[in-house]
Amino acid sequence: MRSFIFALCLVGLVAPPVAAAPVDLIVVDKSRRVMTLWAGKKPFKTYRIGLGGNPVGHKEQEGDSRTPEGRYIIDGKNPNSSFHLSLRISYPNKKDRAAAAKRGVSPGGWIMIHGTPGTLATLQSVGVMRDWTAGCIAVTIPEIEEIYRVVRIGTPILIKP
Repeated sequence: MRSFIFALCLVGLVAPPVAAAPVDLIVVDKSRRVMTLWAGKKPFKTYRIGLGGNPVGHKEQEGDSRTPEGRYIIDGKNPNSSFHLSLRISYPNKKDRAAAAKRGVSPGGWIMIHGTPGTLATLQSVGVMRDWTAGCIAVTIPEIEEIYRVVRIGTPILIKP
């Protein structure tokens, strides 16, 4: 029954589920390649994700293709993203900027949760191509539509190694 409802969601006949309580936390587990939305202290939904092309370790500078690690917030939404829709993560924070300045490099920025276009989504969904972004967190187009709808600006995000 669940797969039947999911199929109806994909063709637009039924709206995807909405959290009973507002999403109050996003937890990303980089090593497991999953992102879980939490609502009211309970997991609402978990998604398979793609990361930056050099996924191990914390983002240290612009161009390193790493996804940051640590505590941030969702500080913006972009309905006109090149990757369909996107949610901006508050990287770099004060600590990230200071560490980059100490090394004499730019920390980079514009780290997003965003959709995965066409062929890449198919490859990502079957595990052929997992990590392809410049440091962002990628999900499928239907998933980013759901995430975009249920996550508010100001929602905390914890990105674990």
